Amino acid sequence: MISRCYLEITNVCNLDCVFCPKTRRAARTITPHEFDVITDSLRGEIKFLYFHLMGEPTLHPHLAEFVAQARSKGFVPVLTTNGTLLAGADALAQSGLHKAQISLHSHEGNNRHCAQGYIAGVMHFAQIAAQNGTIVVLRLWNRGGNDSANDEILHLLEQHAPQPWTERRDGWKLAENIYLEYDSKFDWPDEEAPEYESQDMFCYALRNQIGVLADGSVVPCCLDHDGAMTLGNLFSQPLSEILATPRAQAIYHGFTRHQATEPLCRHCGYAAITKQFRKQ
Repeated sequence: MISRCYLEITNVCNLDCVFCPKTRRAARTITPHEFDVITDSLRGEIKFLYFHLMGEPTLHPHLAEFVAQARSKGFVPVLTTNGTLLAGADALAQSGLHKAQISLHSHEGNNRHCAQGYIAGVMHFAQIAAQNGTIVVLRLWNRGGNDSANDEILHLLEQHAPQPWTERRDGWKLAENIYLEYDSKFDWPDEEAPEYESQDMFCYALRNQIGVLADGSVVPCCLDHDGAMTLGNLFSQPLSEILATPRAQAIYHGFTRHQATEPLCRHCGYAAITKQFRKQ
């Protein structure tokens, strides 16, 4: 069984974050029927179903239903969101999410000036979700990047989750089931950038993660934002057949030998420096 699948239920986003590579693919949002087909194809093959690859999943009007449906099919559902649409999303907070990962660094990345309202909406959702057993991780993944608003965000968080907080290795526990996590600025692989010189490349792509784009295309990992390494399509092929294709097998066995067979992988710092691979 593959540990996780990053399922892109829409590749449309309501923000224009400076750290996001965007996608050149046509805008697409999956239908409830397509979600049913994809999850039936993945059932028994995947443990964690991540609602995200590109796009903002909370734009999808059926997201809460999709989460509940994923639970009923045996998946462990995880949401990654920029958090801008969480105010009033009580149904989503009670839908059965295992974890909700909220990228607070997206706020400053869009030069927004209403941080108070943004954090209020995020924390309203977080508190309801946490009460329903969801692990909520508030992310500030902007060390070394655009982090000038972090102090203001911390002050606003404290208004909703008063101190004292419990210090952790990578951040703080603010309240039961609510955590704040720090990390460095996230860099996506870019084929136009120089290749990494490392001769020791490794990735967990196709070992414990895959991605599924909004058109049903299967890609090896969560960083293939443009479908550069499309291996097949779940609307026409079973996952087992896709993973057995020569290209998929070359990627898998290449990393077994600590070699990257795909150009995009040779431009990926997470394959060159495996210990930093953490888009979870």
